[in-house]
Amino acid sequence: MCSQRWIVGIMALLIMLAPMTFPASAMDGDLLLEILLEKGILTKEELIQIKAEEKKREAAKAAAQTRKKPEIEVGVKKEKQAVVKASESSKKKSGVQVGYGKKGFTLATTDGLFKTKIQWRTQARYSFPERSDPRNKSAFEDNEESTFELRRIRLKVGGHGYRPWLKYYLEVDWQPGRDFDDDSEAASARMIDWRIMLEKYPWAKLRVGQWKINYNRERVDSSGKQTMVERSIMNRVFTIDRQIGMMLYGRVNPGTLLDANYYLGIFSGGGRGMAKNDDDNMMYMGRLQWNVFGRELKWRQSDVKFHKKPTASISFGAYTNKGKCTRWSSGGCGNLSGFDKPADVKDGRYQVSGMQVGSAMKYRGFAWQHETHWKRVKDTEAVAGGRVTKLFGGYFQAGYFPHSLIPFVPKPLEVAFRYSHVDPNTDAGGDMRQEFTTGLNWFFAGHRNKLTLDASHLTLENETPGLKAYAEQRVRLQWDVSF
Repeated sequence: MCSQRWIVGIMALLIMLAPMTFPASAMDGDLLLEILLEKGILTKEELIQIKAEEKKREAAKAAAQTRKKPEIEVGVKKEKQAVVKASESSKKKSGVQVGYGKKGFTLATTDGLFKTKIQWRTQARYSFPERSDPRNKSAFEDNEESTFELRRIRLKVGGHGYRPWLKYYLEVDWQPGRDFDDDSEAASARMIDWRIMLEKYPWAKLRVGQWKINYNRERVDSSGKQTMVERSIMNRVFTIDRQIGMMLYGRVNPGTLLDANYYLGIFSGGGRGMAKNDDDNMMYMGRLQWNVFGRELKWRQSDVKFHKKPTASISFGAYTNKGKCTRWSSGGCGNLSGFDKPADVKDGRYQVSGMQVGSAMKYRGFAWQHETHWKRVKDTEAVAGGRVTKLFGGYFQAGYFPHSLIPFVPKPLEVAFRYSHVDPNTDAGGDMRQEFTTGLNWFFAGHRNKLTLDASHLTLENETPGLKAYAEQRVRLQWDVSF
């Protein structure tokens, strides 16, 4: 009986293992069980028990296979989730941040590769009895003018792209200025600045485009960062203003006794907005600036930041150009008094060269700057006999926040003084112009929001020796604000 039970056990084990070991065609488990039942080796109860065990085993196997599938699906799902997270992380890195700072509204990607700053600026000005600088006898003797104007309405856009050192800047002027006899089209907007800068290395940078050339400090200082309402009377005569071209510049030996900035440029020489040159001659410009105390002085006026250490510079600059222009301004190529207009002269008629020395300093609320200019204009026309005109001029200016010395004086108040002179022809007499200007500034938010009041005494030497000079007093009030 015991041996029979052993045989039954072995047979049942073979039956259960048969589906895993042999194909269905080699052995049929149900048929074998039926034979064993027929031979009396298995009872009916044992046959039912064996089949029940076999069904449980098959159910367990099916359940195991079912459990394996979700594991695969879960693995795929996890992989998909990882991809989604990576995508979200990538999106997060390339997202956009919006903010506002001292240079206006900012749009920047979170990876730091792109950044754009947008700012509006305007100057609301009142002038009496002249809105500009009188330059001749008739201007000193004309009727008085009481003028409100939007002197500048600027849109500034700047930032960097692809790399933090690949920078750009553009500026549009929307000033609605025109004379009574001009059409309304004369008040159209104009692109005054556009440039791209490669500034990866502090000692060697490259700039291409159109901008106020880095020749003299007073002109390069933004009109929104001036101490007085407007630049001095010498600016119109001696600046080379905006030009189209390229410039190599940088700073060497920072923080040492030989700390210096250099600027070397080549330009078309036609001024702002000139699509082409009038001949094959170019304008060449160079400026060397020594940073006396090993600290660089920013291109702006008034010591708003209250320098705790003295910061100063001494500069030398020179340029030369051959073309139709005898002067330049934000309006482009122009002519000095006594010279023909660019539209009326031949290409390359005037050989113009200039030189300047300047200084600037800021320390504990005190700001100083000065420039001395020399200019030479040669008329190469045969009818003019190679006439050479030499010009000389300059200015010095100082501003101070009295609060530093007298505590009860309001901290935002600055007082300032400027003297400027222009001799349009050093070989002739009776044409010297001078400016004496005093000013008050109230800074609400630095140069970004300020109120300026200045008063000027302007003179023109009388052409008749011994007679009193022509004179005029002018008052200007201006609110300069940036958003």
